[in-house]
Amino acid sequence: MKALKTDRGVLLKGTDLDIYKTFDCGQCFRFETVGEDCVTGVAFGKHLVLRSTAEGVILEGVSPEDYEALWKDFLDMDRDYEGINRSLSAYEKLKAAAKTGYGIHILNQEPWEALCSFIISQNNNIPRIKKIIEKLCRLYGEEIKEDVYAFPTPSALLAAGEDGLKESGCGFRARYILAAAAQIESGELVPEELVSMSYDEALERLLKLKGVGPKVANCVLLFGLKHTEAFPVDVWIKRVMEKYFEPDFDPSVFGTYAGIAQQYLFYNERYQPQP
Repeated sequence: MKALKTDRGVLLKGTDLDIYKTFDCGQCFRFETVGEDCVTGVAFGKHLVLRSTAEGVILEGVSPEDYEALWKDFLDMDRDYEGINRSLSAYEKLKAAAKTGYGIHILNQEPWEALCSFIISQNNNIPRIKKIIEKLCRLYGEEIKEDVYAFPTPSALLAAGEDGLKESGCGFRARYILAAAAQIESGELVPEELVSMSYDEALERLLKLKGVGPKVANCVLLFGLKHTEAFPVDVWIKRVMEKYFEPDFDPSVFGTYAGIAQQYLFYNERYQPQP
């Protein structure tokens, strides 16, 4: 894969990145498909437009410098997904899902946004999660361009208070968001430090947060803290595991690819359920 400068932005030529699968597999909530060839949304306080072309994926209006500094890591472009897909395909019960899900990249999202978003995801569905987060951003995020808003900072949400957060529709989750925001604002929790911890240590730390259980913690670890061995289990994945695997199956056999296997399984069951 080559990243080439063009008059439209940066072209990822020959990439295996599938923008539709990547942004529609439940790992992020601020991107939408526009038309037949475009995905657009907000990450790290910046508006990003990705367009699928015959040559590859174009990041519109992005300079090579911005791509190297931010978007390359966000899109996880340095990982050998072809090799990982080949490795996961060796598991007979994962073969179909690996084929269907190939092209999904794990997004390395801003840790605070990932934490807040997956707290909101509790007992919720994707359309409603997106609606709540969008309203939260409009109410308390910085407007970065006309009608486009950044994710609100912990301090902005603390200033809004529980009643303010409930205006977005997050309900009982407001107090959990504020508890996490308070720890980050005080320096008691520095999410970025969890990246260098072991998976077990980072999981243990997240589980100490009010309202954060194993599912939310593992989503944050996988999608915001670069722990690809995390294997979040929600309703979809629980259904998949019961359907295709033995009751005592341990997804840790997938090692550091467990989170990628989880995304393949989720996407396959959601869009191409097997008989």
